[in-house]
Amino acid sequence: MSAEPVWPEELFADLDRNGPVPLYFQVSSRLEQAIRSGRIPAGARLENEISIGERLGLSRPTVRRAIQELVDKGMLVRRRGIGTQVVQGRVSRPVELTSLNEDLSRTGHAPTTEVLEVAREPASDEIAAQLGVEPGTEVTRIRRLRRADGTPMAVLVNYLPPEFADLTAEQLSERGLYEILRARGIAIRIANQTIGARRTHGDEAELLDIAKGSPLLTMDRVAFDHSGRAIEAGHHCYRPDLYSFETTVVAR
Repeated sequence: MSAEPVWPEELFADLDRNGPVPLYFQVSSRLEQAIRSGRIPAGARLENEISIGERLGLSRPTVRRAIQELVDKGMLVRRRGIGTQVVQGRVSRPVELTSLNEDLSRTGHAPTTEVLEVAREPASDEIAAQLGVEPGTEVTRIRRLRRADGTPMAVLVNYLPPEFADLTAEQLSERGLYEILRARGIAIRIANQTIGARRTHGDEAELLDIAKGSPLLTMDRVAFDHSGRAIEAGHHCYRPDLYSFETTVVAR
């Protein structure tokens, strides 16, 4: 069950109802200030628009527009069955050879993993080409839901060569995939990576707690060890309101 709604009443005691600044903008600006200062913390839930309107003596359309201003800025999010919440701190991930689990930990977030599937299946032509095996070779398919501070952030799908058939859901729920690989003496040295975007499909919207058809960031990666052997092929999708990729571009 969600915590009680947060509403800093004192911030709205002196709304100027006769001045030139629109009331929706005054409410939106003060909410933004409260969120940025931590007065309304990440993950906090706001009251519904009707209740806020009654508190402030404002119409519902005025309150809705104020809230929408912050939704559009990525500071608030409307969540099914919960209401309007302050967005958790956005994760900006450098485009380098690290895992999501490591990036979340490094930036002060608490990552958790729900293992959705660990299966052995014949490699498709695409996966076989990525892993450097014959089509039809049995590979390990892993599908996980990664949360940050309790908020769903990414659905991760990885394919691994036959020698990793002994990986278990218990191992993958407790440790990141790259951490497990390093413990086996495998060092990832280089990867081919493509960043893109698409809309949700299948159960992704439900898993990530967003509307069906919402846009997603995607990252496809094939990682290799020091000998050039393909170790894993990853096909991941991320909530764009909580996640971004960061890169440095150098002129030739």
